[in-house]
Amino acid sequence: MRFNLIDRIVTVEASKSLTAWKNLTLGEEYLGDHFPGFPVMPGVLMLHTLVEAGAWLLRLSSNYSHSVVVLREAKNIKYGTFMEPGRRMTVQVELVENQNGRATFKGKGETSTGGTTVSGRFTLFQYNLADKTKGLEAVDARIIADLKQQELLLRMN
Repeated sequence: MRFNLIDRIVTVEASKSLTAWKNLTLGEEYLGDHFPGFPVMPGVLMLHTLVEAGAWLLRLSSNYSHSVVVLREAKNIKYGTFMEPGRRMTVQVELVENQNGRATFKGKGETSTGGTTVSGRFTLFQYNLADKTKGLEAVDARIIADLKQQELLLRMN
């Protein structure tokens, strides 16, 4: 199962930071199983929102030079306030280092009431499929085209 959790990219400062929103609704499929009777966003999905935001910052800063961005490492992840349906999480990521396809970030998610939901450091790795398997250039191009279409939706005002 693949999750696209970021609902809106609010601000981008290329190669520096990105701010995005995640609006949690009761209609999200995973809430039915996560603490029945007390639906809250699972911690791993809160972390996933940070990872998504970091991946968007890399894509937008490098003009989509890589088709694939994956989580390499997560450190010092801390969870705080529960994220309940009806709330918005503001996600902020800051690029700390970017070398040889590895990018390290500091990130934080906060509820609309100001409570921190998740924070920590994480490292993403970016590459193209064709770098690993010859003949996949067309697949890379298709992935990048799809991501550019998704960006249009995420940045609509």
